[in-house]
Amino acid sequence: MAAFEALYARGCRPRHGEVIMVAGRSGTQKSGFALYWVAQMNLPTLYFSADMSAFTASSRLASMFTGDTTEVVEKGMAMGGKYREKYLDALGQSNVQFSFGSPITWQQVDEELEGYVELHNRYPEVVCFDNLMDFDGAESDYTEQMAVMSMGTELARNTGATTIFLHHATDKSWDAKTSPWDPPSRDQVKGGLSEKPELSLSVALDPNTMEYKVACIKQRMGPSDPTARKYAIMYCEPELTRFHATPPHIRQRTEGM
Repeated sequence: MAAFEALYARGCRPRHGEVIMVAGRSGTQKSGFALYWVAQMNLPTLYFSADMSAFTASSRLASMFTGDTTEVVEKGMAMGGKYREKYLDALGQSNVQFSFGSPITWQQVDEELEGYVELHNRYPEVVCFDNLMDFDGAESDYTEQMAVMSMGTELARNTGATTIFLHHATDKSWDAKTSPWDPPSRDQVKGGLSEKPELSLSVALDPNTMEYKVACIKQRMGPSDPTARKYAIMYCEPELTRFHATPPHIRQRTEGM
């Protein structure tokens, strides 16, 4: 995963079976980042989405695999025939299985896991929850959010699955107003919940340069920076749900050689 090399070079070491949090302010492509990450892992994944519809999620995955923009994918799916078949074939490459519905409930999680095991005779290796505040009762209740994190930790321990939670950081802090394109520090993550996982990442997108900044704000078994001032930079391509190690002008020059 070339796009993640800068992050890993800073000592960030995601480990199998860990609980991981990806936190950021509104509109920072958290879902796109998580979806790209798990797709690049290419491990059997169960992705619970309360933010995306089935059509949106499928379009983003097909776009990622084919290099066609989501707009082109959506038109092709609507046209049917060979165009639809192209994108369905692309989706067949993915190891990501979705579960949709808002709010997310633990009954839904249990049923999806039971169905997954019945179908594949194994637990998924990655479970992603998009996002923490979309769990039933957890929109604004700190106690319920803590309970969700505890249940997520238990799920990771019982299944061995890497468990990823997406979560929000405040948009009302001073840093959010003065440095909106920098990753939020650990104390800006809502509810202080970034301290619970083994690994917590803070993300931000600069819409002017498409720099995607990722800071490791908590890591139980490695270096971290709770201020989020030390961050890795990758480059976001939202229309394709892709992330890159190099900026667009360098990629274009390299591809043109």
